[in-house]
Amino acid sequence: MKNKTLVSIFIFTFVGFISLQIPFSRVLGSNTKFTLFDFIAPSFGAVLGSVPGIFSVFLIQVVNIILHGKNFDFGGIIRIFPTLFAVFYFAKKRTANIIVPFLAIIAFNLHPIGRSAWQYSMFWLIPIASYFFRKNLFIRSLGATFTAHAVGGALWVWTFGLSKEIWLSLIPQTAMERLLFASGISVFYLLILNTLSFIFKKRILPLLPNIEKKYLYV
Repeated sequence: MKNKTLVSIFIFTFVGFISLQIPFSRVLGSNTKFTLFDFIAPSFGAVLGSVPGIFSVFLIQVVNIILHGKNFDFGGIIRIFPTLFAVFYFAKKRTANIIVPFLAIIAFNLHPIGRSAWQYSMFWLIPIASYFFRKNLFIRSLGATFTAHAVGGALWVWTFGLSKEIWLSLIPQTAMERLLFASGISVFYLLILNTLSFIFKKRILPLLPNIEKKYLYV
């Protein structure tokens, strides 16, 4: 691995860890909270590359659990995995981007409670549809956040169950929440790209090869 990639992973990991300490909203059924990290993390795979990006995001979350372990419940541990799939989805167009939410729908509906609230899993058709329109940054972000949501929802119903009424009551909140996440992912991706471009022009760090130049404004 090239030195500039290692430096970039270190910088992204540091920034990501700081953003993970800034809460946004609580995850239902757990002491875990959504944080600013949920807006930033998907960009890691697109900028660093899929494998380095996923590694960085995984490392950030593991270190966070080690440092705050006694404040974490099982829901906090489960929360590691959805974000990794959001990073994977956002980084590159590939067939797996369709397969993951499709499997999540199946897994959710195999559970008796999930099957009784099958309407909720229809949210996860969004990343499948978004696959075909990912040239639009917002649509791509929407696909990423709903992929994370799909993986998290499938894991959540098998771990905590909840009830049909709770799942169905969450539909309006989920729609608003994920639209906000998609907007945040898009904005932070543009911010990250243009910050890196500015740093490159100041010759502080070399420009990473995965930078999408069509989104550069500085």
